[in-house]
Amino acid sequence: MKLRNYVLVTAGYWAFTLTDGALRMLVLLHFHDLGYSPVSIAFLFLLYEFMGIVTNLIGGWVGARAGLNRTLLTGLALQIVALVTLTFHQPSWREWVSVGFVMGAQALSGVAKDLTKMSSKSAVKFVAGDGEGALFRLVAILTGSKNALKGVGFFIGAALLSWIGYDAALWAMAGLVAVALAAVAILLDEEIGRSKKKPPLRSILSKSVAINRLATARFFLFGSRDIWFVVALPVFLDEVLGWSFQGIGGFLAAWIIGYGIVQSFAPRLLRRSMGSVDAEIGAARTWALVLAGVSAIIAIAVAADFATTVAIVGGLIVFGIVFALNSSLHSFLILAYADSDEVSLDVGFYYSANATGRLVGTLLSGVLYLWGGLEAALWGSAVFVAITWLLTLRLPPIITSSPGIDTGASTT
Repeated sequence: MKLRNYVLVTAGYWAFTLTDGALRMLVLLHFHDLGYSPVSIAFLFLLYEFMGIVTNLIGGWVGARAGLNRTLLTGLALQIVALVTLTFHQPSWREWVSVGFVMGAQALSGVAKDLTKMSSKSAVKFVAGDGEGALFRLVAILTGSKNALKGVGFFIGAALLSWIGYDAALWAMAGLVAVALAAVAILLDEEIGRSKKKPPLRSILSKSVAINRLATARFFLFGSRDIWFVVALPVFLDEVLGWSFQGIGGFLAAWIIGYGIVQSFAPRLLRRSMGSVDAEIGAARTWALVLAGVSAIIAIAVAADFATTVAIVGGLIVFGIVFALNSSLHSFLILAYADSDEVSLDVGFYYSANATGRLVGTLLSGVLYLWGGLEAALWGSAVFVAITWLLTLRLPPIITSSPGIDTGASTT
């Protein structure tokens, strides 16, 4: 394993993730405080999610041709531009002007996020080496630590809004990303992830049945989370339960941190069989079914008005644990299914489905909350998870492992 490259990629991803989580909470709470409706707040994030769809498709192709070093640097640089751009917003602007302006800046941040994520996760396959279970462990560590830090970012965003205000918080985050950008630019291997051949643009659309099915399952999995998480839950905690900004940010931060910790330890928690990838495919099916059950139970408890606060806080903690196991399994399977020479293309395609699910989930979060409150959003989440489970039943076995890459699978 090329330890230096792994450390650099991970550190760059960590710095970006802190600002990504903080920015999400900063924008949501700031504009909610300015009086924007749940639907208007949802629109603030739509281009962020939409650009993720495009970025993952095109970014994977660019990464294969130019190298993951360049796509990672571009992602970090665009995040700085997005953060600085948002400091120009004025509360006195008309609402439609503000929404359009913030959507544009968030679109840049969406491009930045998915270039950084695609580059970092694709790079893991090249630095993991061929040790037993190395790929699953490193993917779990990177993904889990990222989500834990995103949770920290949620708290930082809420805290900075209270302590130093909107503009100063944006400048502080831009400075952090600038430090990471300089380190990666100077030290990271320029050839990492560059394909031996130059794939044509048409190759961005996957032709693999396995990857297509897994990507569709990922769409519904992440849509199920964002339906209640992005707008519905924080607005409910503020409007209905009367929580403070710090309380809302702290709870969402704790949820994301716990979710990330579970992801990091997923290989141990699942007690996977190291000899066959069938264990991971079977586990993906089992845990998707469990998540569907958890989602339905939370929705029923809220609908029945049965210990609502306990049902929401406790239920969503359980949801987070089970969701983390599902996400970790999916993150491993995409790299196991991916072709070694086109890994960034396959990962980019897969995460474009992830971004599409988040886009739909974000919009539904605002719409369903406006229509039927948190209860409606939770039922929407339960439906999406049920579809995820049905799709995992159609995942095929992995026939062979990529040369030199450990997937934890044997040839079948």
